[in-house]
Amino acid sequence: MIEVSIIDDDEELCDNLAALLGEAPGFAFVNSYRDCETALKHIAADQPDVVLLDIDLGQNKMSGIEAAWRLKETLPKAEIIMMTVHHEPESVFAALKNGANGYLVKDVPPDELLDHIATVHKGGSPMSMSIARVVTDSFHQQRCFNQLTARQREVLDKLCEGKSYKVIANELFVDLSTVKFHIRNIYRVLQVSNRAEAMRKYVQQK
Repeated sequence: MIEVSIIDDDEELCDNLAALLGEAPGFAFVNSYRDCETALKHIAADQPDVVLLDIDLGQNKMSGIEAAWRLKETLPKAEIIMMTVHHEPESVFAALKNGANGYLVKDVPPDELLDHIATVHKGGSPMSMSIARVVTDSFHQQRCFNQLTARQREVLDKLCEGKSYKVIANELFVDLSTVKFHIRNIYRVLQVSNRAEAMRKYVQQK
């Protein structure tokens, strides 16, 4: 029997998940909380095997990301699955860094959710396909970023400051053709076709 607790401020969602877990063979709903502060005070008594944790629980409330590592301290044997609508790489990696074992979007079908809970209980790390794509894209961008030379990064820094190729050439004491050569190589490494795309990717990875 996999016992599950829920931390989410969406009452309807909690009720639906409680009903799903209560009716599914091999699963048991333990408790639900509307905020992390309350959960951290009482969830130790639940001793759930898995915690479904929302990231954003309202303004002026502790976020699920912050609560994740606290829950790990309180329930070291419990597995944590983030339930969220956020796809930003920063949110995904922050949650995983703080101890989350899985990351799912809230519109995951009920049967898939049960499969994911079973997977994390067995030691896996379930992720919705859209979240997994965010993670792989981020790693790919980081790999590209790491291939840039120190001079190429210097050129990109100056581009992000809004400087023209001519100004960059003057500041680096090189010919304009040399700057254009670096720009072409930057586009190739980052797999972009223009200045705006290169700057966007570079800023995202800094």
